[in-house]
Amino acid sequence: MSASRVTIKDVAKLAQVSIATVSNVINGTGRVSPETQRKVEQAIGELDFAPSASARNLKDKKSSLIAVVVPLLEKGRLQDNPFYWHLVRGIEESARGVKLHVILVGIGPDETFSFVREQHLDGLIFVGAFARTELVESMLRLGVPCVFMDSLVDDPSFYQVALDDELGGYIGTKHLLSLGHERIALLTGVLLEGGVNYCRWQGYRRALEEAGVPYRPELVYEEPTSSLGGYRAASRIGAKTGGITAVFALSDMAAIGLVKGLHDLGIVVPRDISVVGFDDDERARYCIPALTTVRQDIVEKGRTAVRLLTAQLEREPLAERRVTLGVELVPRQSTAPPSR
Repeated sequence: MSASRVTIKDVAKLAQVSIATVSNVINGTGRVSPETQRKVEQAIGELDFAPSASARNLKDKKSSLIAVVVPLLEKGRLQDNPFYWHLVRGIEESARGVKLHVILVGIGPDETFSFVREQHLDGLIFVGAFARTELVESMLRLGVPCVFMDSLVDDPSFYQVALDDELGGYIGTKHLLSLGHERIALLTGVLLEGGVNYCRWQGYRRALEEAGVPYRPELVYEEPTSSLGGYRAASRIGAKTGGITAVFALSDMAAIGLVKGLHDLGIVVPRDISVVGFDDDERARYCIPALTTVRQDIVEKGRTAVRLLTAQLEREPLAERRVTLGVELVPRQSTAPPSR
């Protein structure tokens, strides 16, 4: 008999038991004697029967499916930034190990989260959320297990994965200061108080203050954290009077776009302007010149999120609900002492 045509009724008939008994053996429910269980398992083996996952999911309303939810705050932020693909890779690798499947969902400000109920999602990993917004409140009302990542949520009861972003902004800026740069531009996304870019901006300011270098608001460029955003910023930075000698871009993709834009303007990196990125994406190692950057372990960030989500699904107690991952500077060829 073809395995695709085998049903629970066929198993019950071969084992000479009821359909309910076969269901109890498959699902580990009810009372079944060892002898009856052996007969059912033998029949399942002989018929090569595979229980219907969808049928079982409808019964217990579980899908073994989780979603990575990303607010689409900036045009091009999702599709043009490999950060999200590395992140999903880490999530998917870990999720597969605990028999969970992953989907990636981009949402707008008016999202109703109907997809959560429609697909019976078991949990969510929310990237870039802001507390006390209607978007987050709508999601919390669902009562679905959730982990917040790179998010501004101050409730200690929430499960969170964060990065030491303030330290990242500090060490990237301090590296440029140590080379002798003082007029250091910051290429960032939108600065929303408490957000990831804001925390990195605070690190930038702290490093300048410690070095006795005045903070100049006009050297902060809020552009999309994408290669196009970096490329477009090159003309503004290159034309700046007063001699910017270094730029700290808060994403590698923005830094790579910036380097290309400066090249097209005849500005050589690092001879004329040094550039530092943030993330240590694989492309940072192979662009010309290789990009000095602040490294974060994006894949580990995804794995940690799955661990926190799995703990909720399995109702396992955790000593800490907020995990903060570290950063490190990776010096390469895109930074050098100023030539003027």
